[in-house]
Amino acid sequence: MLVLTFISCGTADKNYIWKTREVTVSAYNSTRAQTDGQPNIAAWGDTLKPGIKSIAVSRDLIPIGFEYNTQVKITGFEGIYLVKDKMHYRWRNKIDVYMGLDVEKAREWGRKKLKVHYRVKKDSLPNTK
Repeated sequence: MLVLTFISCGTADKNYIWKTREVTVSAYNSTRAQTDGQPNIAAWGDTLKPGIKSIAVSRDLIPIGFEYNTQVKITGFEGIYLVKDKMHYRWRNKIDVYMGLDVEKAREWGRKKLKVHYRVKKDSLPNTK
């Protein structure tokens, strides 16, 4: 059974690739001043709680693969973050890392231009033949 599970996971991983993109990375919090409406509810309806590894993306990134629940690795942060929120239409080529209620931590992070890695299905890539 363990062998089948391992093979199954390996097959699933072969259906995905990691792509890289340079974006502006900043941070945000669950405060009314920084969000619209309910500060703990993300654009796709997820509830945000301190400690969750979540990001918001500018809407221009969604068509290139930063869709809902896409896995993202960000330089300077441990682990994998999930796309759970969308930013206002005015932002371009930008992601915001969710930092719960820690406004000071978000301010200390500031804004940086970084390369991020995001996981996409191979079959969602344009045919290059």
